[in-house]
Amino acid sequence: MNAPLAGARVRGDWLREYAPAAPGAPRLVVFPHAGGSAGFFIPLARALAPQVRVLAVQYPGRLDRRREPPVGDVRELARRVADVLAREPDDGPLAFFGHSMGSLVAFEAALLGERGAGAAPERLFVSGGRAPALTRVDPVILRSDAALLEEALFLGGTSRQVLESADLRELVLPPLRADYRALRAYLPDPGARVRCPVTALVGDRDPRVTVDQAARWRDHTDGGFRLTVLPGGHFYLTPRLEDVAAAVRNGLAVRA
Repeated sequence: MNAPLAGARVRGDWLREYAPAAPGAPRLVVFPHAGGSAGFFIPLARALAPQVRVLAVQYPGRLDRRREPPVGDVRELARRVADVLAREPDDGPLAFFGHSMGSLVAFEAALLGERGAGAAPERLFVSGGRAPALTRVDPVILRSDAALLEEALFLGGTSRQVLESADLRELVLPPLRADYRALRAYLPDPGARVRCPVTALVGDRDPRVTVDQAARWRDHTDGGFRLTVLPGGHFYLTPRLEDVAAAVRNGLAVRA
């Protein structure tokens, strides 16, 4: 197994910590997008440090966990993360942040936590994701490797230069395929709602998630709801890092 990214504090198989935080700081567990890895959240972790401790989830099947089979079910992935979080020290307020597919994994993990099968977050941040009841994956995307890679390029999370490398494609495709199959099969429980407040964030030019679809997350919480619309596409949070960090601080009521 490859070593994790230099500078990362590894907390078991599942969690990576990329920046130090003050004792008792709020904990933000971040869930990556389809095909994504924990390292995607390094900039956010550094932007929020030391006021917020960011714990990034590393899904099986990628990077230092690449020899493990990917988990092809959203709920099973959430259950495994929830099991890990249930064993984490309770050393600060807890919140979840999921981007794209990660928003659904975070939502399901929050439901488990509230039912006593994990750790319950005080706030759920959902980024670049349709509300659970609106989740759809075009089956054409899964018909071939080429179609799957074109979707990744279309969304902007992967560069064409990376995917032109046969070795890198071999690393990227298995987890990406498993994640999209998990998304295609996902069906939320009818009327599923978390008790905690939800903050939804979305890019105003996201080609797969409209502002209205992001706003429908209000139907999945019994707590308060906030909608933050930022300039950009599906990966708006890369160029709008400071705005995302500000939204998180606001939701957690911490100062920069």
